[in-house]
Amino acid sequence: MKKIFLIICLTSFYLLSFSQSQQPAISWDKTVHDFGNFKEEAGNQSYDFIFTNTGNMPLYITNVNASCGCTATDYTKEPVAPGAKGFVRATYNPRNRPGKFNKSITVTSNSENPTSILRIQGNVTPRDKGIEDLYPRAFGELRLRTPHLAMAQISNTTTSKTDTVGIVNMSSEPMTIGFDNVPPHIKISVEPQKLAAKKEDAKFGGMGVITVTYDASKKNDWGFSIDRVDVVINGEKNVQNRLSISATIEEDFSHLTKDELANAPKIEFKNTNFEFGTIKAGEKASHNFEFTNTGKSDLIIRKIRATCGCTATSPEKMVIKAGESSHITATFNSAGRKGKQRKSITVITNDPTNHTTTLIIMGDVEEIQN
Repeated sequence: MKKIFLIICLTSFYLLSFSQSQQPAISWDKTVHDFGNFKEEAGNQSYDFIFTNTGNMPLYITNVNASCGCTATDYTKEPVAPGAKGFVRATYNPRNRPGKFNKSITVTSNSENPTSILRIQGNVTPRDKGIEDLYPRAFGELRLRTPHLAMAQISNTTTSKTDTVGIVNMSSEPMTIGFDNVPPHIKISVEPQKLAAKKEDAKFGGMGVITVTYDASKKNDWGFSIDRVDVVINGEKNVQNRLSISATIEEDFSHLTKDELANAPKIEFKNTNFEFGTIKAGEKASHNFEFTNTGKSDLIIRKIRATCGCTATSPEKMVIKAGESSHITATFNSAGRKGKQRKSITVITNDPTNHTTTLIIMGDVEEIQN
């Protein structure tokens, strides 16, 4: 009996050892390649990582994933016989990525060790920036450093905030610059008003500066706001040539004393998130976001703004006495939408400790099956 048991054990061990040996095995010539130093303008750099199937069964690659900036442009897609070789080609794009890099490529196969990590590294010498790099936005033959000026946070009592945009004439004719649709709270000018023409052997013509001054006290708005001013070139207006000027206007509470802060209004919402669950496309979901003024003076609702697909109705009163409660009704319209949805409503008040509150309405929208 013992002999039979021993024979069974030895046979099982042999079969197990045999099955384990009958596997593909991936063996790389090397797993790290250094491109060294190269110029950004040299373009894409590629390297083929070579492997050998040192196992006893055909090997095949099931997946190749590369980290950001690196791509696996090609690899052996057919089964690799025992003793045969294959490759994975890794390519690095240096455009706008100067400096050192170290990128990984994850290779998955049916090998006994199914995951391999390859690496490429090197150092990109930045290219000399041309006029198109320094002035990337084109309004016809006029190039700008940026078409958007962000004034960021600005107090409602601040007299003004100023920023500038560099411009250059790329044409062989003189260029006059003007502006249209300028709102009252924005002052805009250019120096010089006429940019010199590009000379025959020159890469560009005259340069100038657009100066924008933003007066939040004249805007009569709260929170994030954006204006668009038309840039008029040689007397011609093109709707594509617009300079965007944005700002986030906030109330200035810095002047409040300790006693004034203690007696200030305070907004407290019963909840700031509402999940409507699952609705069908075309249906609407509504919720009353209830709040109370738990402060000691009048709470003023400055502004209520909802994101696209959502509406928010103002409370019955925009001035809420101390101790009083009210609500803001938010309605989500699912028409033309599907899948997970998350919409926000921004509420701006004169509460110095919580002047901006974000309310969230979210859920899933099911497509209607025909």
